[in-house]
Amino acid sequence: MTARYYVVREDILPEAIMKTILVKELLQRGEAATVHEATERAGLSRSAFYKYKDRVYPLNELERERIVTIAMDLDHRSGVLSKVLSFVAGLEGNVLTINQSIPLQGFANVVISVDITHITGELSSLIEALRALDGVRKASVIGQG
Repeated sequence: MTARYYVVREDILPEAIMKTILVKELLQRGEAATVHEATERAGLSRSAFYKYKDRVYPLNELERERIVTIAMDLDHRSGVLSKVLSFVAGLEGNVLTINQSIPLQGFANVVISVDITHITGELSSLIEALRALDGVRKASVIGQG
């Protein structure tokens, strides 16, 4: 099932959701050192916090997460994929998934999903830089989200 998201005014949210947001804010700002301390201050049980914590985010936090899926054809030579992964990591990209086909006719198709939240610059510049790496025959974005 695909996750669906809604923008909802905070005044109609249930109390447990609002308190979960408060706990997360207390922890993020360093006003509480532990989940136990933050939930006590917010008047929320820890079980309720853990039930909702991974399902409620401020809108600006969701906007910051940028994930792209990149398809590449790589030469079937030792170190080419490693070079691509090191390049992405050097830009502060976080590789989330890697899927590689069996090499045929001297190259393999590789699809990687990358969190590019911390990469500065345009996505097109990243793709051009990947294409310029030795052993990368082609690279293109096939998904963004």
